[in-house]
Amino acid sequence: MKMTLTPALTVMMTLPPCWLNWRRSKRSEARSLSGRPEGPYRAVERADALVTQDFEGVDTLDKLFVHAVKRFSQASCLGTREVLSEEEEKQPNGKIFKKLVLGDYSWMTYEEVSQAVESFGSGLAALGQQPHNTIAIFCETRAEWMITAQACFRRNFPLVTMYATLGEDAVAYGLNQCGATHLITSTELLRTKLKNVLSAVSGLQHVIYAGSDEVCHADYPQSLAMHSMQEVMELGTKPENCEQHRPTASDLAVVMYTSGSTGKPKGVKMQHSNLIAGMAGQCERIPGLGSQDTYIAYLPLAHVLELTAEISCVSYGCRLGYSSPHTLTDQSSKIKSGGKGDCSVLKPTLIAAVPEIMDRICKNVNGKLREMSVIQRTLFKVGYNYKLQKVSQGADSPVCNMLFFKRVNLLLGGCVRLMLSGGAPLSASTQRFMNVCFCPVAVGYGLTETCGAGTISEFSDYSTGRVGAPLICSEIKLRDWPEGGYTSQDKPHPRGEILIGGPNVAMGYYESEGEGENDNFWVDEAGQRWFCTGDVGEVHPDGCLQIVDRKKDLVKLQAGEYVSLGKVEAALKNSPLIDNICVYNYLISFVVPNQKQLTELAKKNGVEEEWEELCNHTKMEEEVLKVIKEIAVTSKLERFEVPQRIRLSSEAWTPETGLVTDAFKLKRKELKNHYIKDIERLYGAQ
Repeated sequence: MKMTLTPALTVMMTLPPCWLNWRRSKRSEARSLSGRPEGPYRAVERADALVTQDFEGVDTLDKLFVHAVKRFSQASCLGTREVLSEEEEKQPNGKIFKKLVLGDYSWMTYEEVSQAVESFGSGLAALGQQPHNTIAIFCETRAEWMITAQACFRRNFPLVTMYATLGEDAVAYGLNQCGATHLITSTELLRTKLKNVLSAVSGLQHVIYAGSDEVCHADYPQSLAMHSMQEVMELGTKPENCEQHRPTASDLAVVMYTSGSTGKPKGVKMQHSNLIAGMAGQCERIPGLGSQDTYIAYLPLAHVLELTAEISCVSYGCRLGYSSPHTLTDQSSKIKSGGKGDCSVLKPTLIAAVPEIMDRICKNVNGKLREMSVIQRTLFKVGYNYKLQKVSQGADSPVCNMLFFKRVNLLLGGCVRLMLSGGAPLSASTQRFMNVCFCPVAVGYGLTETCGAGTISEFSDYSTGRVGAPLICSEIKLRDWPEGGYTSQDKPHPRGEILIGGPNVAMGYYESEGEGENDNFWVDEAGQRWFCTGDVGEVHPDGCLQIVDRKKDLVKLQAGEYVSLGKVEAALKNSPLIDNICVYNYLISFVVPNQKQLTELAKKNGVEEEWEELCNHTKMEEEVLKVIKEIAVTSKLERFEVPQRIRLSSEAWTPETGLVTDAFKLKRKELKNHYIKDIERLYGAQ
């Protein structure tokens, strides 16, 4: 997971001369402190000591917000679009979808947010929430989430976060393990995911909900006291509820439950000092971050990438406009035809995205290009190649921006100047496309266990496949893994399992002492904390890191060869025919095909069926497999890396299905269980 971010001078996204000079001159580098190829590697400007704070004396998250309020009190802080109405819209296939009609953004100033934080924190205390006792939040990304977080930081209530897309069992597990007596949620989740969960949670006493929908208290356990967020704020305005207990840097700030991609979710314990250090490193890598910027907030706030991105933006006076994947662009699923998506209204300058989102944007643009005339496509390609050459030299092309990319940029509002990719590997083709058609893209690498901090590439670095040099808050070592064939003596670059050290490394997993789960955390002889990531990387001569594998993604074949499932999946996803793919083993893969592309392929082969029947058609499985084998050849995959059998899925894999995480990482165990009958069928077809 990773971090972010900051107006283009024009909608064409031409860049100011000072920014171009910065791009040409600044170059993040790292060097090995020991002189040995395994490291540890640190950023050259911080080889002597790692950074622990961004602002002197600001060592807790509540101090960071107070610092921002003092500097930007009357500036816009948190923005939300009003829902004017909800309408039903009939689709070409006859299905009825609910669509939203949205108004403009309404804004709270920094001072108004601070007042809401104070009132809500006081109200929680009046309901019995005690300092140092955990409090849980299970809610979608929205302004109330950030207000809740800041209230908890101010009052020293350790905040337990869980993805809003977690399944019922995982939610019950997390709530029971953390022992929270108070839960903050939304009326939507209260009505759906939590309805059957709350009775299975022991110790819970109060449920506070955001949203304007009515809540029927009789539908929930009588032992629970139900409150709206507004009611709690009103309670907090009473003078007798104003006593505060501020945190120290070593106090627990957040317990962030992972998405559970490899089993039960684990709660990562983050102190205030861990998050402060991580964000100090991240912000140093974001040029020009300031009050002129607008950040669009739509990723899950329970993901460390989004949480640190939003807090970082607030600390520098940015505006945060809230959105969701369903309303992000004009083409998003809940935007009524002819309506404006959130990007078009907000016109953000900064966006953080997981690779899956960027892949969708690229496929959307490429799909529109295929509908153009040959002359239009040729002109676009000429402009694309020319600008690619210019940006690789650290320059821009205002003429190309105006002629070819202005309309493309309007997909994201037209003012985006920087994008940060995190949460999973970004393909080289997607990274180049976004750099040319939109704006500079930096790629970050980190984990929940390192507070999202590890490395971020410079926005001026147009090489692909790399994730940059260590941030000024962290350092990196490589540990040999001979069984997998990775050592620090490899040529041309040293390789090995990635270890991240620094003040940003979290304190371990919640209530897992003595269970072996904390073995990947340790403290060295100098007192520095380290985490073993399980990822395999190589370090380039300039100290920049490239992720080359993941230990858990490697499968050993009978002949002794190792197959990297992630590498194979990344290569095959470059096909416009494949929206997503999971390589189960060297023999079998599950494929989510692109509906438009598969339908066209079916017509060419004389197959006309409804979508679900099309994906179950043997002929189409054979045709897609042919395409996969062609891609495998062009991608130079080994013969033993190419799937021999596939299963087409008519259902897209979204976090709501439980088959991928909120960062769209594959949940291999859940996918195996979901397709177990198909696995048996395909094995039987050998």
